[in-house]
Amino acid sequence: MEKVLQGLLKFQEEVFLQKKALFSSLSGQQTPRVLFVTCSDSRIDPSLLTQTEPGELFIIRNAGNLIPTYGAAIGGSTATLEYGVSVLQVKDIIVCGHTDCGAMKALLHPEKLQDLPAVKAWLQHADTTVRIVKDHYAHLQGDELFAATIRENVLVQLDHLKTHPAIASRLRKGNLRLHGWVYSIGTGDVWVYDWEKKDFVNPREHIQTQLA
Repeated sequence: MEKVLQGLLKFQEEVFLQKKALFSSLSGQQTPRVLFVTCSDSRIDPSLLTQTEPGELFIIRNAGNLIPTYGAAIGGSTATLEYGVSVLQVKDIIVCGHTDCGAMKALLHPEKLQDLPAVKAWLQHADTTVRIVKDHYAHLQGDELFAATIRENVLVQLDHLKTHPAIASRLRKGNLRLHGWVYSIGTGDVWVYDWEKKDFVNPREHIQTQLA
């Protein structure tokens, strides 16, 4: 806690003063362009990963970067999603999974959830992930199975997003885009889902295509 408090003092005495104009401009409104959905894992910092400033990302964080299907649950993630899409009018939504995800490990080893009833209930929003992995990846084991689970869960949550009326409507209009990412904590790589190739691809190739 001492390090956290020291960091707070440094922010107030140094960082805030350096960015005073930015915070002044943000004090009355926010206009983020991107809604970033990721895991609560402490090793992920969306702003560091994307090199964005305060006010640029609207962030949803929870165990496993899960999005309940519309009507399945009314909670913080659903409310944040609705506000970001309907009120803030974000232009892009990113679902970002990551390596060494504890939630994805739990999907593969549900026996570890015996004493975690709340986590077990929350992970029901990844039941489709479990079924897809069981039906399509029975030939994999160990790290390969784990990696496939992480990737498939990102795709499942993108499908869940499409069940929300506000998102479905804006996707039809063409003024909202969905993106799937998988972040490697150990290497810094981010694999991006290519909707045309139907696969996660090298980010440099994808980014160059997007920026061209």
